[in-house]
Amino acid sequence: MYATPFNSETDLAPIPFDRRLCEMAAKLKEAGLLWRPHVGCFVWDRDEHIAVASPFPGRIYFILNLGRFLDIFKSIENMTEKLIWLPSWHQARLLCDRHGIDARTISDIHKRQKPASATEEAFSLYETLLEVLRNS
Repeated sequence: MYATPFNSETDLAPIPFDRRLCEMAAKLKEAGLLWRPHVGCFVWDRDEHIAVASPFPGRIYFILNLGRFLDIFKSIENMTEKLIWLPSWHQARLLCDRHGIDARTISDIHKRQKPASATEEAFSLYETLLEVLRNS
């Protein structure tokens, strides 16, 4: 069996993989967004700690087997420190709920900003979370 890399021309991205969203996720981390690595998360290896090439563009990885990541990083704490979590849209909505951002507030933000794409919508959720984290 061999790895088949993600093809951005033909495959539908599970999350928006643009640099702007990754940088916003880094700001969320810097603002104190708590995360415990687990199966089902996308991460950005900004500082190239993982030697194996990513199947996704831009050094994005999906945690399918936590044990494999622990082989590389040796501990959950080290993983948390060295990787940047890229919450999926669903995870971002759950984080909004957790931080007291209700569905109406999100709807109002979307009406004002009118996201033109999935990337813009995800960016808007990240931006909203960042504002809450910085003000708490």
